[in-house]
Amino acid sequence: MLIVPILLFILGLGLLIKGGDWFVDGATGVAHRFHIPELLIGATVVSIGTTLPEVMVSATSAVGGHGEIAYGNAIGSIICNTALIAAITVAVRPARIERSSLKLPVIFFFLAAIFYSVIAYATGFFSYAVGAILLAVFVVYMVLSVLQARRAPQPAEGKEQKTVSDKNWGLAKEVGLLVLGAALIAVGARLLVDNGIQIAEKLGVPEAVIALTFVALGTSLPELVTAITSLVKGHGSLSLGNVIGANLFNLVLVSGVSTVLSPFAVPGSKLVLGVNSSLLIDIPVMLLVMALLTVPALIRGKLSRWQGIVLLGIYAAFCVLQFVL
Repeated sequence: MLIVPILLFILGLGLLIKGGDWFVDGATGVAHRFHIPELLIGATVVSIGTTLPEVMVSATSAVGGHGEIAYGNAIGSIICNTALIAAITVAVRPARIERSSLKLPVIFFFLAAIFYSVIAYATGFFSYAVGAILLAVFVVYMVLSVLQARRAPQPAEGKEQKTVSDKNWGLAKEVGLLVLGAALIAVGARLLVDNGIQIAEKLGVPEAVIALTFVALGTSLPELVTAITSLVKGHGSLSLGNVIGANLFNLVLVSGVSTVLSPFAVPGSKLVLGVNSSLLIDIPVMLLVMALLTVPALIRGKLSRWQGIVLLGIYAAFCVLQFVL
């Protein structure tokens, strides 16, 4: 019977939507209170919150001996975040971006991606040492992000007339929204993923495809909900920063935690023309979509609708390939 999994799937989606709403409100409130650029807080605080489902699912999968799901979830989530979630944001409302805030997460992402790719192609095995290095990159990125935020220009004082107690209460409320939003996102994603996998398995979908599509899409729903909520509330920079930050965290935090808990090899169960499909398709597509999203934005200082349309086309083709090959 699929009735119970479907109902729990819908419940998880509802929790994600409400959690995303609260999380965006809390994050933007904190950003404005401390005069932090929205793109920067989106690439740090919001990204950690919306990456929690990937961390939990991948870590649980790795410990349970399902390295294929942990590996596929990280790469699949990056592709989904970029070619579906960011693509929707860009296609609906292309906008100018703050290049200074975008540089740090983009640079760290491609450095981590190069290291990740070298390990995958050269050794095909993610060891404890690799996991430790990825987690170290995460720590360095967070430290540099905090330092960058502290160097951000502060607006002139004197415009706010709130008392100290009012400010403290407002900050407590914003932090509370962040925490509650993250909790709802985590619980909702877990319900959605677990029951989504049950539905997919009963429909006869292979595990390798589930990892790169259903699990990746399910754990990326917090980013999608946050992106849509941010667009509706007029915070496009927060959405873009969240996606880029979440992609970085999928490489260094999600993969790092999973690898340290239980090292695993690059899945080789699916071959295309005699070559591991992950090395031939998945990793190259991951690098391609991130380059298409970020390089033009860094050069021109703005996003264009054509980027969103092209990325959506790539994502559609990628999903079709997963089921056809």
